[in-house]
Amino acid sequence: MEPPEACRRQMSYKCFNNKPQLTATMFKFVLLCTLAVASRADIGEEDGVLVLKKSNFEEALKAHPNILVEFYAPWCGHCKALVPEYAKAASMLKADGSEIRLAKVDATEEADLAQEYGVRGYPTIKFFKGGDKESPKEYSAGRQADDIVNWLKKRTGPAATTLGEVAQAESMIAENEVAVIGFFKDAESEGATAFLKAAEAVDDVPFGITSNEAVFSKFEVSKDGVVLFKKFDEGRNTFDGELSKTDLLAFIKANQLPLVIEFTEQTAPKIFGGEIKSHILMFVPKAADDFNDKMAEFKKASEGFKGKILFIFIDSEVDDNQRILEFFGLKKEECPAIRLITLEEEMTKYRPESEAITADNIIAFCTLFTEGKLKPHLMSQDIPEDWDKNPVRVLVGKNFEEVVFDPKKNVFVEFYAPWCGHCKQLDPIWTKLGEKYQDSADIVVAKMDSTANEIETVKVHSFPTLKFFPAGDEHKVVDYNGERTLEGFTKFLESGGKDGGAPAGEEGEEDEGIDVKLCMCKQAHTR
Repeated sequence: MEPPEACRRQMSYKCFNNKPQLTATMFKFVLLCTLAVASRADIGEEDGVLVLKKSNFEEALKAHPNILVEFYAPWCGHCKALVPEYAKAASMLKADGSEIRLAKVDATEEADLAQEYGVRGYPTIKFFKGGDKESPKEYSAGRQADDIVNWLKKRTGPAATTLGEVAQAESMIAENEVAVIGFFKDAESEGATAFLKAAEAVDDVPFGITSNEAVFSKFEVSKDGVVLFKKFDEGRNTFDGELSKTDLLAFIKANQLPLVIEFTEQTAPKIFGGEIKSHILMFVPKAADDFNDKMAEFKKASEGFKGKILFIFIDSEVDDNQRILEFFGLKKEECPAIRLITLEEEMTKYRPESEAITADNIIAFCTLFTEGKLKPHLMSQDIPEDWDKNPVRVLVGKNFEEVVFDPKKNVFVEFYAPWCGHCKQLDPIWTKLGEKYQDSADIVVAKMDSTANEIETVKVHSFPTLKFFPAGDEHKVVDYNGERTLEGFTKFLESGGKDGGAPAGEEGEEDEGIDVKLCMCKQAHTR
């Protein structure tokens, strides 16, 4: 590696000629240059992506003020899937002459650095703008190269690119899955201002703005307006409402995704990060002979719910999707199947009465949902014959309320997932707790598999979740927020649920377990 420019300018033949006269001052200067080179060399690169550690992190921020950093784990499947797209994004930025750099940190090796930036899942991606290391912005777009580049350009450049000629507009449309162009004869008009405000609020779609008559003519636009161009479905959508930020955002939200979108590693961030929180899912094997017929019915039904319900299909034969089937209480053999879920603060699932996948059935199902006439679908296993024979009682949906709301019993319940590592670690301690109170007259220690059983009165957001149901007729619920040790649990029970507890719904310490929503987007192993 060559010395820095400042060093090269001063290291002239005065220092290195046939008769070197290396003074102490010169020696110190050469040494400083050597150290500078060594320091820069410490920031390695892999496929155009900087490799950062705690030792070179601050130096990297100084050298590259705008830098996107991925905190990853080598064993994480999602991190491995991101590698080629991340490298491609780095290459695209370099080709554009951008000063933005992409970097990565092995969070398993640089635990202190990961903790400093609140890394709790993999991959976690943060953008450091202007060398500011105190408040990086969480990356919130998709995991394809185009998504990454578009998001970064939005964060560092104008909200909308000025398109002064037809070629620029054509290039923007050709290079992006979705692009939004504002056509305004007066770029200072109220409509143009509203358009730019909408552009500032959308991270994952590129925006362009033009006043050029040739561009108007090329795309057959005769008056001020906004057009969304896309490489699927209708190909383009023309906005026909009032030019306000709110209405423009609603228009973009309704049209930027396909009528029917497949759930994959790449589309998951768009599905779960979007504004539409009501999703109807069709679980179907893509290899089935009638796949295209099922898709045609599903797509036909979707047309009337654009912007209200997101229509998603999931290949039920893909191994990575099996946990999602499990989340909905489905098995591969039961597919094709339809389910609907709301991803608001409280997740709620719905199941159609008819399993026949026809446009009419799906439309009727979605209509009942939008009218608020559907009852939630709650899963439950059958009650095991030996549910009360072991130290830890086994609860399912069908016996839950009868047991936990027994007015004479204090019931302590673990809501778990069979695949959750934190739950597995807790299991021997929970078993010892059950043994300790096995013969108690008024204390019951129990557990419930929340991936197969759901309760309308109790919402589980993470695994494991621990809740205490004290004796009495009030049906009180207390969240346990204390230490997950035998001593901590014992102290909690002996205090009547006061030491280590908080009324359900109040903010306690953040749970270190697995977020249920992350299960849906295949991130369950990340915490």
